[in-house]
Amino acid sequence: MLTAVVTLGSQTTVTFVSAADEHAAVDCEFELEAGETNGEYTCAPGPGPIVPEVKELAWGAGAFIVLALVLRFWLVPAVKKGMDARYAHIRGARESADAARAAARTEVADYESALAAVKAEAAGRVDAARQTLETERAARLTEVNAEIAARREAANAATAASRAAAAGDVVGAVRDVTSRTLELALGRTPDAAAVAAAVDQVTTAGVAS
Repeated sequence: MLTAVVTLGSQTTVTFVSAADEHAAVDCEFELEAGETNGEYTCAPGPGPIVPEVKELAWGAGAFIVLALVLRFWLVPAVKKGMDARYAHIRGARESADAARAAARTEVADYESALAAVKAEAAGRVDAARQTLETERAARLTEVNAEIAARREAANAATAASRAAAAGDVVGAVRDVTSRTLELALGRTPDAAAVAAAVDQVTTAGVAS
């Protein structure tokens, strides 16, 4: 069963639509004169359901050509320019990082060299100060030893003088005691020279022994 769809205008169009297939339609056209209710009409075969129209092909081809031109002359150069700029930025950043790394390594090497020089200078100064202290210490020890030796010699001389003085006093006392003893024993004063000689002989013999 067909359903007729009538479109009124300067030219009346009748479209028959099948109830079984609402998408399949047949267009029929006929002309009516003013006041007429009947007329002859002819039906043209409908378009194929999968065959595109020429205008659709034209619009699609035009849109594709426009898109291709836009891509070729605007989008692709813009994307390529952005990619080149990004690549240049990344390369510049890497070069800057490499330069900064090299500068840091150079600064570290300079710092280590300066530190080594400072350590060497400090060690030299410490050695020089140690040598100076050793020299001053040796000189001071020499002076102290000389002073000690001088004082020892002076003490020895003083001791020898004291001993000599004491020995003289002892010898004199022995002479006096011997003379007094002989005087008491003999009843007369002995010869002082003989007494002195005897005392000196006895004292010398005791010292020698």
